[in-house]
Amino acid sequence: MIVVGVDAHKKTHTLVAVDQLGRRLDQLTVAATSGGHQQACEWMAKFGQVLVAVEDCRHLTRRFEVDLLNARHSVVRVHTRLMAGARRSARERGKSDPIDAEAVARVALREPGLPKACLDGPARDAKLIVDHRRLLVRRRTAIANKLRWFLHEIDPELPVPSRGLRRLCVFDMVEATLAGRPGVVVEIALDLVAECRRLTERINALEGRLRRLVHELAPALLEVPGCGVISAAAILGETAGAARFKSKDAFAHFNGTAPIPVWSSNKVRVRLNRGGNRAINNALHMIAVTQARGSGEGSAFYAKQIAAGKTVKEALRLLKRRISDRVFRALLADEQAQANRNQQPGQGVELAA
Repeated sequence: MIVVGVDAHKKTHTLVAVDQLGRRLDQLTVAATSGGHQQACEWMAKFGQVLVAVEDCRHLTRRFEVDLLNARHSVVRVHTRLMAGARRSARERGKSDPIDAEAVARVALREPGLPKACLDGPARDAKLIVDHRRLLVRRRTAIANKLRWFLHEIDPELPVPSRGLRRLCVFDMVEATLAGRPGVVVEIALDLVAECRRLTERINALEGRLRRLVHELAPALLEVPGCGVISAAAILGETAGAARFKSKDAFAHFNGTAPIPVWSSNKVRVRLNRGGNRAINNALHMIAVTQARGSGEGSAFYAKQIAAGKTVKEALRLLKRRISDRVFRALLADEQAQANRNQQPGQGVELAA
């Protein structure tokens, strides 16, 4: 089968076709527009059935992937770290768009289990909403920190609760206290209160939308003890389909809860995996902390590890690995249930705010 490697950029995409032995057959550079994508599809048609391999930088390739999938092409994603070895082993030295595209194609020939691209669904909506909410929370935190200094300057005894500058009732109290007071500091503080209120209302609206979305798409995931709406939405959006992982171990490697082997000879040793998807890893950590502080199976497992001499961090890492397996099973169950619902006419996912 012919493999077409794609090196994507903001304005252009370079395509290189190689045969099953990795020999370059032809190359093409097109504009990163709908017209350029159509030109690329027409160029690939002369090779018959092809496998398209794109460098995994979806902020540049997402629109191209959609056009390729709509044209009935098979598309796989190649992680950038896999391309370095392919470039070093190439006959042609240096770095250019055709060399990079050829390296992508050769990696696709060498690695049969690359992740397949698919059309975006509700899971991406969850990811976008979670990312946007996180950005608004960071902005609100920065404004609230500045506001606290102004409030301390105006009245050091003003009773502002810890983490209170995220509640509407606290905003009402602060505005009532500052009303009628003169000075530029008071004026700026009132502006900051209004901005915090606006951000809080938007954050609450996004959280409500996530709640409806997650309850529709992942009810089994929400049944995992300690898994709330925000954690479930982050896992759902970042996973982008649990069925693409061949096993629970592959999912654990993806989210960074599987340790990395660092041993030789007869003694098996592993070290902490600091890679993987950190958003999912953070969500799993929050679930593990919640389970360890509560009761149930997770708390019992955590206590057992502490009694066996594990440190707190080691026990939490072991608990996170178990939770990763539980989350993987829940995601698969939710995807199967969603597929069954989609087979029935008139069923769908409500995405309205």
